Amino acid sequence: MSEKNRDGKRTARERMAVEREKQKAAEKRRRALIVGASVVCVLGLAAVIGVIAANAGKNKSGDSAGPVVAPSGAQGKDSLAIPVGKDGAKSTLTVWEDFRCPACQAFETSYRPTLHELTDSGKLRIDYHVVTLIDGNLGGTGSLHAANAAACAQDAGKFRDYHDVLYANQPKETDDAFAGNDKLIELAGKVEGLDTPAFRACVKDGKHNNWVVKSDKAFQAGGYSGTPTVLLNGKNIYQDQTMTPAKLKQMVEDAAKG
Repeated sequence: MSEKNRDGKRTARERMAVEREKQKAAEKRRRALIVGASVVCVLGLAAVIGVIAANAGKNKSGDSAGPVVAPSGAQGKDSLAIPVGKDGAKSTLTVWEDFRCPACQAFETSYRPTLHELTDSGKLRIDYHVVTLIDGNLGGTGSLHAANAAACAQDAGKFRDYHDVLYANQPKETDDAFAGNDKLIELAGKVEGLDTPAFRACVKDGKHNNWVVKSDKAFQAGGYSGTPTVLLNGKNIYQDQTMTPAKLKQMVEDAAKG
């Protein structure tokens, strides 16, 4: 065999050896990339799970998720109604309200004396349901916090009085003053015997916040168009343009006679 042929075969073997080393190096890099990609996918999935878990621990107001604690004496489906009046009343008024809602305040101002008279006489029972419509429309947490404070007042047996105080001191719709717990506690001073350590803790801890959120979801699921929504024995009377406190009183009294 000539020297030239030997040199040619040696060169070919060397080239093949170099190529095999390149292939090994490439395979090693490929395996490293696959392992690396797998780690990134797992870490990414963990991150997504973490985000989902973190978000699941928040309700729409940003408060930590927890048990739904209904106020004392709450009744109805899922204990979402705060009752005022006697259970044996022949008529029931169902009110969906938002403490930041100007229309709710107007309804309360106009109808309050009649409602008090009818509930005190045992002819009417009112089921109050709280809503956070204005928080959703304008932002803020005043509807939520005021509703929680009202539920705290219910725990103390002072719901109706505090309910009336909130509307009597309602800020402008765009003013989220009720978001401040100190303001809500200050207003409790207008109700005899309400401003107690237990009430203050209930307000500051947002004890009934998740209950308020659940009530608002029930309002949305009900397909109601706005607040206040006022139903007398299931019939929407707030949409009746001829309705007046006197007319409502007559309807309730007629039902009581029957």
